[in-house]
Amino acid sequence: MIYTVTFNPSLDYIVDVEHFTPGQVNRTTAELMFPGGKGINVSIVLKNLGIGSVALGFMAGFTGREIAARLTDYGVVSDFITIKHGLSRINLKLRSDEESEINGMGPAIADADIAKLYDKLDVLKAGDTLVLAGSIPASMPGDVYEKIMARLAGRGIAIAVDATKDLLLNVLPYHPFLIKPNNHELGDMFGVVLKTDDEIVAYAKKLQAKGARNVLVSMAGDGAIFVPEDGPVLKSAAPKGVVKNSVGAGDSMVAGFLTGYTRSGGDMAATFKMGLAAGSASAFSDQLATEAEVKKVFDTIPAIQTFS
Repeated sequence: MIYTVTFNPSLDYIVDVEHFTPGQVNRTTAELMFPGGKGINVSIVLKNLGIGSVALGFMAGFTGREIAARLTDYGVVSDFITIKHGLSRINLKLRSDEESEINGMGPAIADADIAKLYDKLDVLKAGDTLVLAGSIPASMPGDVYEKIMARLAGRGIAIAVDATKDLLLNVLPYHPFLIKPNNHELGDMFGVVLKTDDEIVAYAKKLQAKGARNVLVSMAGDGAIFVPEDGPVLKSAAPKGVVKNSVGAGDSMVAGFLTGYTRSGGDMAATFKMGLAAGSASAFSDQLATEAEVKKVFDTIPAIQTFS
């Protein structure tokens, strides 16, 4: 079974406004609302691709109940811990001449709530997969990812981590099964600007030397590079399409990767291709990609190149 963790889920409210003008009344021309958060996005795309998962995390108030209800509508099983006080956040994305975002804070998460999450994670067993994705709320310990991975170490659980900079670097000694930085995040970890594929591969291998098993580097319109635990380094150019919404594309890539790995029996080329297809399909859609959309993109992906 695959489990995803989203510490600070949200209702993502996306509005279109023609020529937004600050200080005046503006009216929307279109509105969308989704359950949001990186782990939740992974669970939704997994479900769209026919792979079951359990979404874990915290919820509070009427917004938290709405997030759980909307996940049920997607067919996603959730097992959230209810926080007694506060509200799960609403994130606003304004699409106009420029895009703007306002993200809510979410509820304060107490030590007792974190202990309940640990209890839920303790049921994971060998062969299960855990996805840790996104930032850590200010009310939680900054090393909670490390504590989770230390707690589950040695139990045969594959852990995928999609986080940035120190949050990601600090978990590498626990040998995550998959990490997915983009090329800019990868360079930022080492204080450099990566300009070539060879540089990206070299620094991805530095993350492997620090403990990561498989490193998937997304590069937006330039495609992706995959440095696997075993076998040659793989690269693919990006499939062609019109980018409509970048939110959730990276999470979709993680979901596609896990789907490809599960269905291909560990064929890393097929796994990589499915990850790229799912990430790109979500970028080309107003919503997270459906199975049909992923398949359509999958069939157009350029030939995968092999590095020595």
